[in-house]
Amino acid sequence: MPEAHAKLYINTGVVTNKSDIYNVLRPLLKQTVTYTYYRDNQVASSGTGWVERLVIDHPEVASYFTPLAICLNLDSFDYLQFDTTSEQLLSYTLVIGSERVVIDFAGTSVAPNPGDEAGRARPLPRNADELARDLRFIQMELMMSSDTADEDEDA
Repeated sequence: MPEAHAKLYINTGVVTNKSDIYNVLRPLLKQTVTYTYYRDNQVASSGTGWVERLVIDHPEVASYFTPLAICLNLDSFDYLQFDTTSEQLLSYTLVIGSERVVIDFAGTSVAPNPGDEAGRARPLPRNADELARDLRFIQMELMMSSDTADEDEDA
């Protein structure tokens, strides 16, 4: 039986190993991202959210995408494809069967606020402290029982 060799990815790749997927996606933790959910090549949903958790080896935990929080359970997906954009940002595509979720860093701006000078867009928060001060976003802290609180960001 041939021995498995480590793989090399430079700016793009298709990743099937769950621990490799975790390592590729880890920079998304605590970041604002945009997501687009495709079902059979049709956009079914899209939005912007804050990545709270990456989970592997916990099949009982669901993946979910909301404006308040995103949890990615890598057991929910068959593989990850990632590419580097012309702006040198990564675009991630998580695939399961004929469904896929495309995740991108939210970039530097969102839709302009009517009160902003000349309708210019304001930068998105770059970290949790900025997110907490930005009134465009509502952040809630949910109390968890002590037995589930230790499972955050399990790998």
